[in-house]
Amino acid sequence: MESTSPPTAVPRLQLTGITKAYPGVIANSDVSLTVLPGQTHAVLGENGAGKSTLMKIIYGSIKPDAGQVLFNGKPAHIRNPKEARALGISMVFQHFNLFDTITVAENVWLGLDKAQSLEQVTASITAKAAEYGLDIDPSRPVHTLSVGEMQRVEIIRALLTNPQLLILDEPTSVLTPQAVEKLFVVLKKLASQGCSILYISHKLHEIRELCNACTVLRGGKVTGVCNPAEESNASLSRLMIGAEPPQLEHRPQQAGSPVLTVKNLSLAREDQFGVDLNGISLTVHAGEVVGIAGVSGNGQKELLYALSGEDVRAPKGSVTMGRADVSSLHPGGRRKLGLHFVPEERLGRGAVPTLSLAQNMLLTRTESITAPKFAGGWIRVRQLEDHAARIIKAFNVKANGPTAAARSLSGGNLQKFIVGREIDAAPKLFIVSQPTWGVDVGAAAQIRGEILALRDAGCAVLVVSEELDELFEVSDRLHVIARGRLSPSVPVAEATVEKIGEWMSGLWEGSGAAAAASVEVAHG
Repeated sequence: MESTSPPTAVPRLQLTGITKAYPGVIANSDVSLTVLPGQTHAVLGENGAGKSTLMKIIYGSIKPDAGQVLFNGKPAHIRNPKEARALGISMVFQHFNLFDTITVAENVWLGLDKAQSLEQVTASITAKAAEYGLDIDPSRPVHTLSVGEMQRVEIIRALLTNPQLLILDEPTSVLTPQAVEKLFVVLKKLASQGCSILYISHKLHEIRELCNACTVLRGGKVTGVCNPAEESNASLSRLMIGAEPPQLEHRPQQAGSPVLTVKNLSLAREDQFGVDLNGISLTVHAGEVVGIAGVSGNGQKELLYALSGEDVRAPKGSVTMGRADVSSLHPGGRRKLGLHFVPEERLGRGAVPTLSLAQNMLLTRTESITAPKFAGGWIRVRQLEDHAARIIKAFNVKANGPTAAARSLSGGNLQKFIVGREIDAAPKLFIVSQPTWGVDVGAAAQIRGEILALRDAGCAVLVVSEELDELFEVSDRLHVIARGRLSPSVPVAEATVEKIGEWMSGLWEGSGAAAAASVEVAHG
């Protein structure tokens, strides 16, 4: 896609010498960046390279220590996001800025001109959602939404401001391939109308397809500027991490005995905006990876709650580990049987934001706690910090040591720590949701490699993801979840992206949706 701007156009955004330092780390060092009107400009870099810090400076969430920002050729001292929006800058964050206790419409309304009534904003949300294929109910409280649905809210909120500069941080990480294609149509249309787009993604093929300029950051510094359409995935990887990501070896192997068995699991939703689970059946054997694909909000959250033990309402005998019925067993009891779980929500469920990485170990790992009957249940602090330090080193987590607060890490680095914490436990059953969401290509390859190493060691692995490339790369068999129902499994060797994409709409043989579709065709 060619830029709509002539070479002499006044830049929409121009950064010069932007520097931002925190104790122990320089996030941005003398960064310069130019974005033209109508240009879709990628910012590429591994986790912790300084991308999100730079975007927050542009959006007014963070004040730089040094440097200049020009917007439409004029100096801009953006003190807060409200001033950024007034200039015409909107941003969709990787970690969402939404209030859990109020509705979608109320959240969107907070960031818009109060001249509009809540009813008008609700109507606008519905119209934008229909226009862009971003299905969302404006009346739903945010705490009932999945991560993917929250992302849709953020995108719609940004689009409603009619921005001159739209900043997107990992916008497609929880979208289906079909939804990504539709979003790209929208973004290309926005660019053709003169809107500039700053696009952060670790999906190199997306950057090559969508963007016509790219600035690469490494260690907080600009290391290259290129046209991604003229680059390969390999050359972009080399610019970003200094090397190509390692190739995964997914060797076929004979699966062992069943470790997790789910039989005809049906559960009514716990709130009015949830999804009912209907007749879910699946088996995960030792030494295999089973993947579950699906559009966010189709029952993934409810299924994972039932499997992890956060929801203990499952009927007796519907969830078993080996020979043990765990249907009503709490998470701690399931961990004792060898189940370790990584939720999609890093902050809040996977980690406590204000606690250190070492302290966050205690959420699921108790090796550093003395037995109560011998020593009163004291925490061995040095042992705990040493354990956290080993995980930080083994999983290449960029953090200021084991005492660093969880919230101080970039999203990808926190994900590596949480995944590492659970893999380090040598589980018999490993369940992980969105394992590489927002993680750079090098770290994603490492996490996927660790998942395959677990599988090769005899662990049963269940991966729930909305990234089909990831599922095809690590899974032995695939299911699709749609409207609370689970498709039959299909060996990855026999699956196609088109077939799985179709199943995401609930259209597999024997499904209620498929039957309804066939009736509609017959009577059309």
